[in-house]
Amino acid sequence: MFISGLPRTGSTLLSSILSQNPKLHSEGNSGVCQLMWDMQQSCTLNVDEQLAANGREFTQIDLISSIPKIYYKGLDNKVIFDKCRSWTFAKNVELIRKYITSTPKIIVLERPLQEIVASFVALRRANNFVGNPEDGLLDNFSEPIVRSLIGVNWAKQNNNGEFLFVSYDDLTLNTQSTIDKIYSFCELKPFKHDFNNIVNKHKENDVTYGLLGQHDVRPQIGKRDLDVVLSTDTISKCLEMQL
Repeated sequence: MFISGLPRTGSTLLSSILSQNPKLHSEGNSGVCQLMWDMQQSCTLNVDEQLAANGREFTQIDLISSIPKIYYKGLDNKVIFDKCRSWTFAKNVELIRKYITSTPKIIVLERPLQEIVASFVALRRANNFVGNPEDGLLDNFSEPIVRSLIGVNWAKQNNNGEFLFVSYDDLTLNTQSTIDKIYSFCELKPFKHDFNNIVNKHKENDVTYGLLGQHDVRPQIGKRDLDVVLSTDTISKCLEMQL
């Protein structure tokens, strides 16, 4: 199983909820997609001659398909939800189909761009960001918003049943029905979750990202009101980019 989509859309909250189920495992942003991509590139561009000359055509498959198993070593008895914003890109969906499963289940989280930008602005202000906290957030192909938006838009236009789109509002305001929908989509047995005692069991170290608080989860679910007023230029750009 996979979790993808836009940033600031509740992926940490969703992972924390899912991890209440002892049969499931969902942690922070994963390196699996990038590791698989890098290994494929190495096998096809750097050591392709060596593999071919020694009759090791299946070594590429063995190496790449082993990466998720090594990454989640010791969790063989659990259903894994791998979280990465890159799983909505066509070539990465191909990686899943070729090396993990032919029937991927990818949960795609989304939220209006204005709210996402406002959330980042609030985070930057809380971290004493120097300069205009809106700067660079919507630059062409920039991380983490714009590149993720490209992937989400592709997924919307090419959904053949492998993507389930979940809005931030539904996750925070209609939590039970949204979790039921996710369980049904992933073909999982129902589990009674506690939405009033949520704990992030696999908290990421936000010092690494240089933006403290971005993976904090509150014990009780609720949509947080943001005291942020965006500039008219940023609002216009959000409306222009939103599919």
